[in-house]
Amino acid sequence: MALSTHDTHADILVAGAGAAGLSAALALAQAGFSVICVGHVDRRANGRTVALFEASLRFYKSLDIWRRFRGKTAAIEKIRMIDATGSRFPAPPASFAASEIGLAAFGENIENDVLVDGLAELAAAHPNLVLHEGMLDDIRFEPEAVSAALANGHRVSAKLVVAADGRGSLARTKAGISARSWTYPQVALTALLSHEKPHRQISTEFHTRSGPCTLVPLRPLPDRPHRSSLVWLMSADDAERRRALGLVALADEIERQTDRIAGRIEVEDSCGFFPMAGMSVSHLFRHRIALIGEAAHVFPPLAAQGLNLSLRDIAALVETVEDARALCLDIGGLEALAGYAKARRGDISLRTNGIDILNRSLLSNLLPIDVLRGAGFFAFSLIGPLRRAVMREGVLTHGTLPRLMQERERPRRTSSSRGPKPCDEANRPV
Repeated sequence: MALSTHDTHADILVAGAGAAGLSAALALAQAGFSVICVGHVDRRANGRTVALFEASLRFYKSLDIWRRFRGKTAAIEKIRMIDATGSRFPAPPASFAASEIGLAAFGENIENDVLVDGLAELAAAHPNLVLHEGMLDDIRFEPEAVSAALANGHRVSAKLVVAADGRGSLARTKAGISARSWTYPQVALTALLSHEKPHRQISTEFHTRSGPCTLVPLRPLPDRPHRSSLVWLMSADDAERRRALGLVALADEIERQTDRIAGRIEVEDSCGFFPMAGMSVSHLFRHRIALIGEAAHVFPPLAAQGLNLSLRDIAALVETVEDARALCLDIGGLEALAGYAKARRGDISLRTNGIDILNRSLLSNLLPIDVLRGAGFFAFSLIGPLRRAVMREGVLTHGTLPRLMQERERPRRTSSSRGPKPCDEANRPV
């Protein structure tokens, strides 16, 4: 759908049309809200993939959209971690199997451009949703609504803006929410690989002094039966040197770094190089705005937590605004949105701080840090209950999951059956 007039109203404006923004727009539209999603849809192939864990798969299945991606993913049944730091006290290899916690797989890996393109097609076809592939020019927060100006001259008003427009979020800045950013001395190289040996649905992480080098299973293609995605954190100097290499020379370096466990490797066309950074925000919401995804939190791509954390943001926000609507509350008001921050603060803090500590521990060559890391790997390898607790935390998180991520049969609810009920003086809360 396209914007039909120069002034358009919706219940919710989603700023940003990446995987998080499109997912939020679809989930909110399916909940019966009218939604306008504004942002650039990046369909470029840049070697990036997304490992979606069990809770995230439940989210997409609850929305009845995961079938759009069947046959385009690869299962991750095991995760293996190998200490390649060269430490004097190397940690023993640690292996985690999804079957230990009653799952067939931890999740599914999919190319980022395939996911975004599919979500954009679904968004464009949804009756409750307008997808505008342009940019926001300005946002004003008023007592009764949010007023946004688009770069093409259109204006949009809404009760709530969902900021999914990344670490440099215009919506967050205009709302006066401060962010603290920091950098790491690392650049992530991302690439899609074809290789000689099968991956056997195992994701393998080599922990080096510059960060992890990870091979994640990827769907086969007719002429390439064995494929994986690569995320390799390295120093800025090494990234600059490798950026200048030809694909054959780069494949040779990947083979050496991964101990040739995949045999001969071929790099499939374009690679991506991304400087590593972190970010946290002072507030997850203000009057008429809620932050999700990289507008709310940024950290390095360790343990595949990025989009999985963002989808938990979305599931919690959908639950918050659905509950507010049922109580006849203003969905953009502080009273309604306070529940969102309460639901998300602990999970976001745990992931941001945990990833930061793990990443910095790899960069450090101090002996006490090496000993502690080795002890941790040793404990994970030998203590079954601890290993299983870590696995469950990684794919399902502690505490109660939002409704869209709970393990139960959910009848498909259309926008008409989930629409708002009338709120009059008789049923407003006192």
